Amino acid sequence: MTTDAAGLDTLRTQVERALGEFVEGQLPAGGDPEFAPLRMAADALLSGGKRLRPAFCYWGWRGAGGTDVPGIFTAAASLELLQASALVHDDVMDKSDLRRGMPSAHRRFQAMHEKAGWHGSARQFGEGAAILLGNLLLIWSGEMWRASGLPPESLEAAQPVHDHMRTELMCGQYLDLLEQAHGENTFDSALRVALYKSGKYSVEQPLRLGLVLAARELAPWMDDLCTGYGRRVGIAFQLRDDILGVFGDPAQTGKPAGDDLREGKRTMLVARTLAAASPAEAETVRRLLGDPELDERGVDALRQIIDDTGALQECEDLIGDYLGEALAALDPAPVTPGSRTALTDLAIAATSRKT
Repeated sequence: MTTDAAGLDTLRTQVERALGEFVEGQLPAGGDPEFAPLRMAADALLSGGKRLRPAFCYWGWRGAGGTDVPGIFTAAASLELLQASALVHDDVMDKSDLRRGMPSAHRRFQAMHEKAGWHGSARQFGEGAAILLGNLLLIWSGEMWRASGLPPESLEAAQPVHDHMRTELMCGQYLDLLEQAHGENTFDSALRVALYKSGKYSVEQPLRLGLVLAARELAPWMDDLCTGYGRRVGIAFQLRDDILGVFGDPAQTGKPAGDDLREGKRTMLVARTLAAASPAEAETVRRLLGDPELDERGVDALRQIIDDTGALQECEDLIGDYLGEALAALDPAPVTPGSRTALTDLAIAATSRKT
């Protein structure tokens, strides 16, 4: 495998092959036709994505001396099922209409109910079916991980990391709900949510999984790498996500412009904005943020305040700072030369992305 651009194209092919083979055996297309919508919704969720989580896991494995064996691609690919589960549940909680340019899972099931003219609430059916799909994907992620074909000793050593990662993700989802309910937030509280909900399970824990799978134990230098490099890349990754949620191009993000503003997400970007805003600007932010009917004019008004307060530039600067600190933490780590190059490329790709 090449390390050019962290070998993402080659890795993506391996991950997608492993996902396709696994999901094919879960809800066979030729089985009970009542389950076909579940399979189609799962396929839609799994058809896109940057595959960054499997990439961090794979290069952790290679960094600790692991070789290219089929099992590592399967184990790493299982993280995409965990991600898909989180996305389904997140969209229900945020009442998001789109995911990657397509109807979100609960909207897909709601439309199916409406088209068929079934009894009861189409919205309730859609949300219920989506929650079950998310649960199903979560179960599958564990099954795929256990059936990866890696040595039992490797899986046993990494299982506590795997369990902790999933717990952190669920706790992060709860913290996100709590943050919205509290209303006002600080940068530190938004950072805490971002770490648990996204940063840790996007970078730090996948990297730790790969390292432990290969070494079968967590050496001190590995923990230092996961926190010094992985956690900082994870924060920068989420900061980029905050910016894209407000300023991203819908053609690239697959979501309407300013969707995070309509959903009232209390991100690090919003926290920085409110901290630097004038009383009048802060009042406007509080009045418009979370309005589901927010139109283009309202989105533009909030964007202008975010820019005028310097919050946008401050977050861009923070991304650069976190990236620099992460790469400095990577420098002394005794990882293999190829993985060092790949992890450098991955950090840059994760923090400079457009989707």
